[in-house]
Amino acid sequence: MTAESLSAPEACEETEPTPLRMRRTMGTFASGVTVVTGIGRDGLPAGFACQSFASVSLEPALVLFCADHRGRTWPKIREAGRFAVNILAEDQTDLCGRFGSSRGRKYEGLDWEVSRWGTPSLPGVLTRVHADVYDVHGAGDHDVVVGRVLALETVADRQPMLFFRGGFGVESPAAPTDPWSWGDHWG
Repeated sequence: MTAESLSAPEACEETEPTPLRMRRTMGTFASGVTVVTGIGRDGLPAGFACQSFASVSLEPALVLFCADHRGRTWPKIREAGRFAVNILAEDQTDLCGRFGSSRGRKYEGLDWEVSRWGTPSLPGVLTRVHADVYDVHGAGDHDVVVGRVLALETVADRQPMLFFRGGFGVESPAAPTDPWSWGDHWG
């Protein structure tokens, strides 16, 4: 890097951060796709597709995900206090679609099991992270949920599902007109 390159920024488009522009811009960050699952106090399984997931700390072992305040599923999982993050493989768009939609019965006809931690384990995922809700921070229209990890489960050794510019994979992403249109409501 030269002194000249430090003083002359690259030409780029700058816009106000409207919701649509935020979606388009954030859609350029490729992320993995997960399904966060739990069992509500009513004894029924709940789950939602989530791409906002990350490791927070190694000691203690903490992870985080973000969930929309308006979602019907996250309040059930929050009340239960325990969840699993099921990290999807690249060929599991069916699971993503099932849990990314607010319509239909997410678990109907699905071969799933209750883990020894009392959370729904989805079939064929890459990894499962079982955790207790450790802390929740309100942030705009979402909650940032920090979980204390109870156990890690490696299930399969395949390629991960990636979400990029409104589509899955990075080879030929969807046109960036509405990069979050897949599924009608995540979180």
